[in-house]
Amino acid sequence: MKTINQKAWLFVIPVLLLVAFNALIPIMTVVNYSVQETFGNNLFFWQGLDWFEQLLNSERFYSALGRQFLFTGTILAIEIPLGVIIALAMPRKGFWVPVCLVLMALPMLIPWNVVGAMWNIFTLPDIGLLGYFINNVLGIEYNMTQSPVAAWVTIIAMDVWHWTSLVVLLSYAGLVSIPDAFYQAAKIDGASNFAIFRYIQLPKMKRVLTIAILLRFMDSFNIYTEPFVLTGGGPGNSTTLLSIDLVKIALGQFDLGPAAAMSLIYFAITLLVSWLFYTLMTKDDEPKRGDRI
Repeated sequence: MKTINQKAWLFVIPVLLLVAFNALIPIMTVVNYSVQETFGNNLFFWQGLDWFEQLLNSERFYSALGRQFLFTGTILAIEIPLGVIIALAMPRKGFWVPVCLVLMALPMLIPWNVVGAMWNIFTLPDIGLLGYFINNVLGIEYNMTQSPVAAWVTIIAMDVWHWTSLVVLLSYAGLVSIPDAFYQAAKIDGASNFAIFRYIQLPKMKRVLTIAILLRFMDSFNIYTEPFVLTGGGPGNSTTLLSIDLVKIALGQFDLGPAAAMSLIYFAITLLVSWLFYTLMTKDDEPKRGDRI
């Protein structure tokens, strides 16, 4: 019988303990605030589940949550297909491969707050090149500080520019890992380009696309810095996503109890939807009953 060496856990356990410590302490602090009320001076008063009940009956919470789901759904619907298309168009051999990879990686290297500031200046109708071009050259009235539609288009365009590269790089990694024998067999059978994509490339990219969808969902669902710097949640509350509303409650209103309750519900929704995504994307990978493993 083969003996399994468990010594590798000696290197992993310290990391797990450190991560658990760094995660559990903040979570326990948030849980503590979510069931109490404080007026400062380290004085706390027991509230129980009142904050959760108040939040779940709040129209403000559901409005922000709806805007958050709308933003994330739009981002996924654009970035995943667009990233796959760009990856399919990229060269697999030659000089242009590293050039394309570097160009794809450049947007992701820019800090989040800088991205928001860049797009803010870029799209302002008075001083921004894009704002000036849309208003004066195309003749389309565009002002993200006054029009909710323009604000939504701007934050979506900003995120697509910033993070589609992640989907491209993951998809490209999945494509280059496909052995040439698959393409040679498809060529012999006379398969069309769509058939090759449908039956060879897409199944082989399934795992990397699962990672891409999960990463982009979690990141876009918890996005804060870029839209806050770009629009500040305006005009009005039209782009006040759940993350922005949470910060407004916690820091703007200093309602730590409701903010803590909202953050826990926010965290639970993120985990639940991520689990649903992962389960749906990997359900066909599980061996069926009677199959040999």
